[in-house]
Order: sequence, then structure tokens, then C-alpha cells
Amino acid sequence: MNPLKPAGAGPGPAFTVTFDGRPVRALPGQTVAAVLWAAGITSWRTTRVEGRPRGVFCGIGVCFDCLVTVNDRPNQRACLVPVRPGDVIGTQEGTGHAGADHEGACGGGDGHAG
Repeated sequence: MNPLKPAGAGPGPAFTVTFDGRPVRALPGQTVAAVLWAAGITSWRTTRVEGRPRGVFCGIGVCFDCLVTVNDRPNQRACLVPVRPGDVIGTQEGTGHAGADHEGACGGGDGHAG
């Protein structure tokens, strides 16, 4: 085997997921963040207090800027979660738990002031 020769590997067939109700093309092995970025979507969460937009910051699962809702499960790190055919992905507002967000919370819990 020659390590300088391409292996000829490629992704499997594309499939569709939805983001905030809109169909988005995905490839096997991509993370939610990679799919959203490839679709031109760079923000999919807002902070708890001030509603500031967030997307990928570190890209390796250390921070919590890329939190997203996947199949009704909030607080999923988009940079770590692999997409699957039919996934329903949504923008996460604040904590992702309706009614739990409130003014006066101590920052966004993501290393950034709210």
C-alpha cells in the first residue's frame, strides 16, 4: 500500500434533515455543525439573557456555544452529534427548556456574559 495514493474512499449517498422546518442536505459522517455550516447557517442558538446568536466556537466539544435541539432533545452539542437521516434540528432559544428561561439569570452558561 502506497500512503501517497488516494484511497478512493468517499461518503455514502446524501440524505435530508430539517433545520427549523427547512430541508438541509447532509452526508453520512457529518456532524450537525458541519451540515449547518455547509448550508450557510452559522448561528443556531441564542444566549439565555440577551438572546445573542451563537454557533460553533471551539468545534471540539469543549465549549457550549453550539448547543442545538435535535429530535426534541435540547442542549446537544452540534459539533459532536452526527446527523442521521430524518433528524429534526432546531434553533435552541436560551436553555432549550420552554418557560425555564428568565431575565436575571447569571450569564449564558457558555463562557460569555448573557
